[in-house]
Amino acid sequence: MGASNLLGTDSRKLHYQKIIHRDIKPSNLLLGDDGHVKIADFGVSNQFEGSDAQLSSTAGTPAFMAPETLSDTGKSFSGKALDVWAMGITLYCFVYGKCPFIDEFILALHNKIKNKPVEYPEQPQVSEELKDLILKMLDKNPETRITIPEIKLHTWVTKFGEDSLPLEEEHCAVVEVTEEEVKNSVKTIPSLPAVILVKAMLRKRSFGNPYEAQARREERSMSAPGDLLM
Repeated sequence: MGASNLLGTDSRKLHYQKIIHRDIKPSNLLLGDDGHVKIADFGVSNQFEGSDAQLSSTAGTPAFMAPETLSDTGKSFSGKALDVWAMGITLYCFVYGKCPFIDEFILALHNKIKNKPVEYPEQPQVSEELKDLILKMLDKNPETRITIPEIKLHTWVTKFGEDSLPLEEEHCAVVEVTEEEVKNSVKTIPSLPAVILVKAMLRKRSFGNPYEAQARREERSMSAPGDLLM
């Protein structure tokens, strides 16, 4: 299924490439025709050396931020662990259709993320194994939070061992990007007036030819008012 694909493979591949995403959420996940989940939008991601990234700054979407990122102690925190937390929030959203911690005020939201326990709605009814996985992913202590290798072995992900996921050495490979690929990935950026025009059209839900409408307005502006022509 798509959720176990995200939990067990794509995220592990990302960390294998020594990248912390920092903004995993439903809107940054794409489902391919082959049923595989692809993680998108690396605008706030971090690349690291060694076994993990030690971060000290906040980034990402407030409702998906891990508790350790909201601490005022100034201590650094594990990049891998915060990605696991965001995946736990994302999994909760897929299951229950809402985030586990919600508040219109940012300080109150931060307080809930840091202190409020995870609560499960009565509907829909889900297995105890899924609840257990979500609870372990949303462990407020990053040092005891479940890791991705442990997630890959969880009974809900593997369907009690009937659908085991491939080992890292069998499924992951370091991706090397050439200078030519980087160069070809950069496309022409549209002019600012064009971007503003498109956004205005979307707001007004008007999808006609904007340049024709603009030409008509210019023609009218160059004509005398009707009462002066009489």
